[in-house]
Amino acid sequence: MKKDKGVVKLPEKLGYMAYSTSANIVFNFKSLYYLIFLTNVLQIPVLTAGTMMTLGTIWDVTNDPIIGVFAGNVKFKSKEKIRPYLLVIAIPWALGLILLFTDFNLTQTLAVIVSLLIFFFYEIANTFRGIVYNGLGALASDNDDDRKSINAFRSLGACLGSGIGAVAVTPIVRLFGGLQEKNAIIGKGDARALFLTALVMGGLCVFGCLVHYFTSKERVQEKEEHDDSVSIKDTYKMLFKCKSWVWNMLYIMGYGICNTLIMSAINYYAAYILGSSSKATPILAAYLVVSIVMSLLTPKIDTLLGRKKTMYLGVISQIVGKVIFMLNPTNEIFIYINAISVGFGATITFIMLNQNRNNISDVVEIQNHRRLDAMVSTGDNLASKLAEALVTQLMAFALAAAGFNEALKINQTVATKNVICGLLGLVPCIVLVGMLITIRFLDIEKEKKESLEREGLRV
Repeated sequence: MKKDKGVVKLPEKLGYMAYSTSANIVFNFKSLYYLIFLTNVLQIPVLTAGTMMTLGTIWDVTNDPIIGVFAGNVKFKSKEKIRPYLLVIAIPWALGLILLFTDFNLTQTLAVIVSLLIFFFYEIANTFRGIVYNGLGALASDNDDDRKSINAFRSLGACLGSGIGAVAVTPIVRLFGGLQEKNAIIGKGDARALFLTALVMGGLCVFGCLVHYFTSKERVQEKEEHDDSVSIKDTYKMLFKCKSWVWNMLYIMGYGICNTLIMSAINYYAAYILGSSSKATPILAAYLVVSIVMSLLTPKIDTLLGRKKTMYLGVISQIVGKVIFMLNPTNEIFIYINAISVGFGATITFIMLNQNRNNISDVVEIQNHRRLDAMVSTGDNLASKLAEALVTQLMAFALAAAGFNEALKINQTVATKNVICGLLGLVPCIVLVGMLITIRFLDIEKEKKESLEREGLRV
C-alpha cells in the first residue's frame, strides 16, 4: 500500500461534510416521513406498508452484492475505484427521493405496486450512494489521523443533514401549504407540500454529490495491480475471512436499528403521545445540538480512551438514556433526556463504525492482496438497509397488532401508545445490549497485527 505523504486539506474535508449532509437529509427525511406518507397520505394499510419494506429488503439482499461486485470490477479511465460514482448517482438518487414522495392519485392496489417499484429504483441508486459514502474515506489517505478527521467532518455533516431533514422539514412543509393547523398530523392534504419538500431535498443531494466530486481525491492504491475480475463467491470468501468485517456489520446493524427507530418513531410519538407532530422538531433539535458537539469531541475521546473504550462509551450512554426514558415514557422531559443521551452516544458510534470500516479495508487487502473497498462499503450499506427494513417491518406489525388507526387521530388506543413508547425505549435498549457483545469481539488492531505476521510483514 502506498503511503500518503500529504494530508487531507480542509476543502476536501468540507466536501465529505457536504456529501454526508446530503446523504443524511435523504435518510432522515425518508425515515421521518416515508412510512407515515404511505399510511396517512397514500392511505395504504400500515401492515401492507411494512410488507412493502420487507420486499424492498429482499430486493436489496438480491441486488446489493451484485452491484457491489460490479462496482469493484469497473475500471475507470482515471484509475479511480469509487469517486466517479458521485457523478453516476447524483440524478438517480435525487429523482428516486422525489418519486418516493409523489402521490399519483391511484387506487390503493396500484398505489402499492407503483410505490414498490419506485422504492426498488430508489434502493438501487441508494446502493451506489452507499458505496461512495462508506468507501471513499478509506481511499483518501492511509494515515489514521487523516481518517479520524474525515470521519469527524462526516459526522458533523450527518448532524447538519439530520437537522435539515428533521428540524427544518416541518417549516418547509408548512411553507408549501402543509400542516396548516396548530396540532396538525400529516394527512392526504399534505401530499403536494411533501412532494415540493422532497424536490428541494433532491436538489441538495445533487449539490452534495458535485461538491464532493470536485473536492475529493483517491490517494490509496492497491499494492498489486489486478486485471482479472472477482466473482461474488470469491469476494465473499475474502470478506468473511476478515472477522472484523463480520463483527462490524453487526455493530452497524445495531446502530442502524437504533437510529432508524428514533427517526421513524419520533413522529408517531410526537403526534399520538404528545399531541402534535410539530413537537418532534425541538426533540430532534436537542439531539442535533449534542451530536454537533460530539462530532468535534469524538476524535479526541478516541485518542484519549482508545477504540474499544470509546465504542463502549457510545453504547452505554445510549442505554442510560433509554433506561431513564422507560421510567416514565409519557413524560416530555424524559424524551428530551433520551434524545440528548442518544445524540451523545450515537454520534460516537457513527464515527467509530466509519473508522472501523476504513481500517477493515486495509486488513482485507493484507489478507487477500486485493483492495475490496466497494464491496466492503456495499456490505456495510446492506447492513444499514437491513436494519432500516427490520425497523419498518417491526413498527408496522407492532402498530397493526396494537390497533393503530389513522382515522382516530390523537385518540389512539392505550396499546398503540404503549407500542410507540416501547419502540423508543425498550426495543433499542435490547439492541444496544447486543452491541456491547459485538464490541467485545471486534478487535481490528489485533487482527491486522496477526494478518501482517502471517504474511511475514513488519508489524
